[in-house]
Amino acid sequence: MENWTIDINCDVGEGIGNEADLFPLISSCNIACGGHAGDVDSISEIIKLAKIHNVKIGAHPSYPDKANFGREVMNISNSELKQSIIHQVSTFKKILEREEGQFHHIKAHGALYNQTAKDEVLAMIYLDAIGEYKDTVPIYVPYKSVVAEKATDLGFRIMFEAFGDRNYNDDLSLVSRKMDNSLIKQPEKVLDHILPIIQEGNVVSVKNKRIAIQAETICIHGDTSSALEILMYLSKELPNHKVQLEK
Repeated sequence: MENWTIDINCDVGEGIGNEADLFPLISSCNIACGGHAGDVDSISEIIKLAKIHNVKIGAHPSYPDKANFGREVMNISNSELKQSIIHQVSTFKKILEREEGQFHHIKAHGALYNQTAKDEVLAMIYLDAIGEYKDTVPIYVPYKSVVAEKATDLGFRIMFEAFGDRNYNDDLSLVSRKMDNSLIKQPEKVLDHILPIIQEGNVVSVKNKRIAIQAETICIHGDTSSALEILMYLSKELPNHKVQLEK
């Protein structure tokens, strides 16, 4: 029987304070770097925790919008957005170097992540802002997204990401958080959701269609109320399905 290995990541440093519980159960993390959440102190603290638990460390830039947690599209100029992303990631990198951590990846957050998946102009702004890291770290991107295509054209290394606690539409976009069925909170349903992604290369949409997808890393949102419960369950059950956590 075939065996599989998967990276599981969490968005962290967002003020929830559950990182010490989550880190033994995941293999990579995306640290908020001041856009939607986080500051110098929280970045430093989370990096130290990640090193203790051998969790790969990534930057998690977003729209500079703490009021809306980076989950709404901001009406700011392209140059303002670019400069904000540059500042967020450079701040993160300086702290990471001070803490002697290894820079593993970059993953956009919230509305920035969702918009760059479908908006070519915004994708190019984002990629331009992080261009200096192109040869050193990969970026987490959705499968068949605009940002994935443009990043590949520009020579970025990419890692396809899927979401274990979010439902998908038929076009592989995420069901809006404004909808009641956007989140998957029950651990058993999360397992049922991600096993086809890992083992078969498809995901079952909210309309019960099987859609082709690729994922090298799967996100469980750290701010989901049942995040710890989900991760504890996956840690116990994934090996029973020949799936090992990538460390």
